[in-house]
Amino acid sequence: MSETKINEAARLADARAVLRDADCLHSAAAVQSAYDRLAKDITARYAELNPLVLTVMNGGLIPTAEIVKRLTFGFEQDYLHATRYRGATSGGGLYWKRQPEAIGIAGRHVLVIDDILDEGYTLVAIRKALLEFEPASLAVATLCEKIHDRRAPGAQAEFVGLQVEDRYVFGCGMDYKEYWRQLPGIYAVKGL
Repeated sequence: MSETKINEAARLADARAVLRDADCLHSAAAVQSAYDRLAKDITARYAELNPLVLTVMNGGLIPTAEIVKRLTFGFEQDYLHATRYRGATSGGGLYWKRQPEAIGIAGRHVLVIDDILDEGYTLVAIRKALLEFEPASLAVATLCEKIHDRRAPGAQAEFVGLQVEDRYVFGCGMDYKEYWRQLPGIYAVKGL
């Protein structure tokens, strides 16, 4: 077996062990209720505004899909990709994989959807980049907000579905070393 295959097998075994021992913080039913509330609040604000919905990849993919399928008004959709984690469990410097383009943002009502507001450095950088394109308005929706006192200055989400304790969480778009984004509930790594 090649070294790459051995490393892949070890990563998968680690991810399986983490899931097996994880604590469920929010059940699939609780998450579905949060998506319903987020969609209701977003509809109240944007139903008549023809917004541009921007997904923050990769974490925002699942929350965006769940939220937008509940929206019954017209909107356009695009994505951006910025990360601080790059497969690790703690953040580093901001790395842009796909920056947003000015075309379609200027003068538009823009809603950014992401999985979690943790320390918020990534969302602060995304907000700053988007504001340079002069949207009519800019808001952020996140499925989760982690409760702690390490928030970056200016880090906020106007729409929040659930709060989670200050632990390493995964599921619903959030990952454990790139695994388990697809889980319908929100879990925390045992001991983290």
